Amino acid sequence: MKDAAPMHGSNAPSDWIVRWSHLLAAEATVLDVACGSGRHMQWFGGRGHAVTGVDRSPEAIEAAGAFGRTVTADIESGPWPFDGQTFGAVIVTNYLWRPRLADIVAAVAPGGVLLYETFAAGNETVGKPSRADFLLQPGELLAACAGLRVVAYEDGFMAEPPRFVQRIAAIRLGARATSEPPRPLLKGN
Repeated sequence: MKDAAPMHGSNAPSDWIVRWSHLLAAEATVLDVACGSGRHMQWFGGRGHAVTGVDRSPEAIEAAGAFGRTVTADIESGPWPFDGQTFGAVIVTNYLWRPRLADIVAAVAPGGVLLYETFAAGNETVGKPSRADFLLQPGELLAACAGLRVVAYEDGFMAEPPRFVQRIAAIRLGARATSEPPRPLLKGN
């Protein structure tokens, strides 16, 4: 379910995505799930990443096409269009469809990054989405990422605009995890 919250209509990338984007390897391929008009595709494409966006809206895909490869697909009622494919990063914001969580996590390549931010339980007290189907329960995103190394996780209330969110930055360790360079928690450190 794609939410029409005021922040989603913005062309600015999510602060969470920007904050943790330094975790991506140089020139990593990026998949933006439920990409909308491509604000995150634009952000990553502008930093040298090959980007792919998927959304069910032909209008959104038309706009996102300016920033990279796009796929029109209804991932809620149709097949996962990236079966067997992996990406250096998978980005998800303001979207939750539980039957696809495993596919989304599986699309993260060894050494790749998952950056996920969406609405959480409690949001029904401040606005939409308000249906439990579209709100993560406490710890749910952590459980979905059990096979990844969690770098950062937050679950709580944000004041501007008022919303409850869960968000995670996680890495799928590669086959040579011990030889991978360390990834700093803060950009520039």
